[in-house]
Amino acid sequence: MKKPDEQKWLWWLGAFLVAGLFAAVVTENFALLLLPFGAAVLWLALNRLDVLLLVTVALTPLSVTLKDEAFNVGLSIPSEPLLFGITLLLLFRLILGGKVNAAVANHPVSWALYFYLGWMGLTVLTSELPLVSAKHWIARIWFIVPLFFLMVHVLMDPKRRDLFFWLYYIPLSIAAIYTLTVHSTFGFSKETSTWVSFPFYKEHTVYGAVLAMYTPIAFYFAIRRQSLLSRIGTTSLLLLLLVALVLSYTRAAWLSVVVAAGVFVLHRLRIGLGTTVFAALLLVVGLYLSSDQIVRSFEKNDAVSSENLGQHVQSMSNVSTDASNLERLNRWNSALRMFEERPGVGWGPGTYQFLYAPFQNSRDLTIISTNNGDNGNAHSEYIGPLAEQGIPGLIVVLLVIAAIFTTGFQVLTNYRLLSDERSYWLAVCAVLGLVTYFTHGILNNFLDTDKASVPVWGFTALLVAMQLRNLRE
Repeated sequence: MKKPDEQKWLWWLGAFLVAGLFAAVVTENFALLLLPFGAAVLWLALNRLDVLLLVTVALTPLSVTLKDEAFNVGLSIPSEPLLFGITLLLLFRLILGGKVNAAVANHPVSWALYFYLGWMGLTVLTSELPLVSAKHWIARIWFIVPLFFLMVHVLMDPKRRDLFFWLYYIPLSIAAIYTLTVHSTFGFSKETSTWVSFPFYKEHTVYGAVLAMYTPIAFYFAIRRQSLLSRIGTTSLLLLLLVALVLSYTRAAWLSVVVAAGVFVLHRLRIGLGTTVFAALLLVVGLYLSSDQIVRSFEKNDAVSSENLGQHVQSMSNVSTDASNLERLNRWNSALRMFEERPGVGWGPGTYQFLYAPFQNSRDLTIISTNNGDNGNAHSEYIGPLAEQGIPGLIVVLLVIAAIFTTGFQVLTNYRLLSDERSYWLAVCAVLGLVTYFTHGILNNFLDTDKASVPVWGFTALLVAMQLRNLRE
């Protein structure tokens, strides 16, 4: 029950928002909408920071990116300014003597993130482009601080966990409807799939990655116990998401969903995390020992990405004629050459796209290669940090991932033992969503965007909140 004073302020805030909307419509000056929106944000920032964070989650899928080419600054509006403001407010509260939850501060995932941000901060000092690296590091802070450290506290309340998923899922569905509508005017062609999700998602790979992350929770919402009307609605959303995922033509996203399904089967068979990791390591070693034979096999594959879904899947292993695959290899080879030159500290966070051009080898160049630093980064959450932050950069990334999945599987075990079915399945969905992302991360990297950071750090916060709540109870 809200306090009377809080209810009064909510009524005044609502009246102000309605008045602002009315004035904007009557005068046809829609800039006036900024006034009530700004007032609402200010009130929430001072009184209900938790609600403001959840509002930001809901705004993220429909936020649009604006870029100033002169200063090479791109912001997703309004989500990133909101996350930046929330981070500043949290830091001010901490400086002014705010209390710190010791359980959250000392959690293994938190410590892994301290090392992650700490090493990134140190490599800003040694960066080839300090200003670029500083901006990259600050942006990473304003993603992690609110979306993990504050979100853990928000999701301690079990009633907010379903809400957290829905707040991103519904706007994502709206973005998917928009994308499919635009895509339909071009006959759902593969060529246009790369940009039809703009302005909400800058291109199809990040769009596909997020759709893949929400596939597990979409399935759960559709099959769990509910009324007939609710089942029709959730099943319709699931079908929408699956159609959008297929028509995104994002091969890495499709692959990541298959991997997540495999992990789910292993989990349901009660095969432990240690056994799963050991099997994965054996697979990696086996692939390495057979690499020459595999490469020769790949070179014989001439299937190129196309609208034929079967051929599009086959083209994943085409490293002889598929321009997308060859360009990715070009980016990786360039990153490895950069790493060889600076293995200790790398070239600096966020600098790869501005510095990799001289490290390209002429035999690796493709028809889509560029020297302008305007066509993406290293396309890997693992190789990118290796080039930009050296060996320690890759180690801290792997440390974060290990801490996340160790926590995740501990939570799954605990809730299965407690027979808490609802919490168990939400945890399963969070773990599988993260599996899709970090599998996709082998081929792409999106943690420098709000679109991917909200679910990645939000799912992580959910798992930590569940574990800490379990321990407290």
